[in-house]
Amino acid sequence: MDGSARAVVTEVGAGLRVFEVDGVPFAESYPEDASPPMGAGCVLVPWPNRVAGARWTLDGEPQHLEVTEPARGNAIHGLVRRRPWRVVEHTGSSVTLEIDVEPAPGWPVPLRTTITYSVDGAGLTVTHAVENVGDRAVPFGVGTHPYPRAGRSATDDCELRLAASTVLPLDPDRMVPSGPARPVDGTDLDFRSGRPLAGVNLDTPFGGCLPEDDGVVHHRLTGPDGGVELWADPDFRWVQVYTPDAFPGRGRAVAVEPMTCPPDALNSGIDLLTLTPGERWSGRWGLRPLG
Repeated sequence: MDGSARAVVTEVGAGLRVFEVDGVPFAESYPEDASPPMGAGCVLVPWPNRVAGARWTLDGEPQHLEVTEPARGNAIHGLVRRRPWRVVEHTGSSVTLEIDVEPAPGWPVPLRTTITYSVDGAGLTVTHAVENVGDRAVPFGVGTHPYPRAGRSATDDCELRLAASTVLPLDPDRMVPSGPARPVDGTDLDFRSGRPLAGVNLDTPFGGCLPEDDGVVHHRLTGPDGGVELWADPDFRWVQVYTPDAFPGRGRAVAVEPMTCPPDALNSGIDLLTLTPGERWSGRWGLRPLG
């Protein structure tokens, strides 16, 4: 907590459970004794979204991940969202958690990843770091699964603005890419100037998210009770948007999920980050109340 801003983070999964300012929610929440519904707040490392067929190749070696989305046969949302993290630092306004990604079936290179949540008068800042503690280079991606909330505004009363210039088509049955990204120009998936969410149903990866003059990417959700901005460093050039109708205790909600790479990037190679042994990457995103 810092002044009027308050965030609650889980040790299992290191996810964001609460973010509010002056008691006003700017992220969807859930009870302390519940599991994160619909991926709410989860941290997605070492890949976001899905790996098609739970298979990929590293240096010519086939890798077989655990199938964690059995209905579609995919591996989904990385390896750390259901594991306990270690709290390594905790102050009145920030907390840092850490976890080791050990070698496992389908993931042969160990990583160490940390996440820091900090609150101040401007909002919430989330800093990810990933270090290669193995002896070979490895590609990876980072994502997270927040549900921004425009204060007490109903989701269908809100307008969504995205910094995305492309959309990635998906196979509707497997939810993995079915072709290359396409421009959003002239389509009903162009949210660059903002579009009402009423009647919109999305579970869609958008790309081409470019920073503005201040050097960061901006996505915004605004409603009659205010608004919230999700900003991100330029490495987060993808965003998955999901609009469930039955978020517990809320009904319609919207997830705006910053990602460094698109779905199935371990196979396509698109926008993967790569770490050599001993190398470390870091990137930030955050939530900022508007109005």
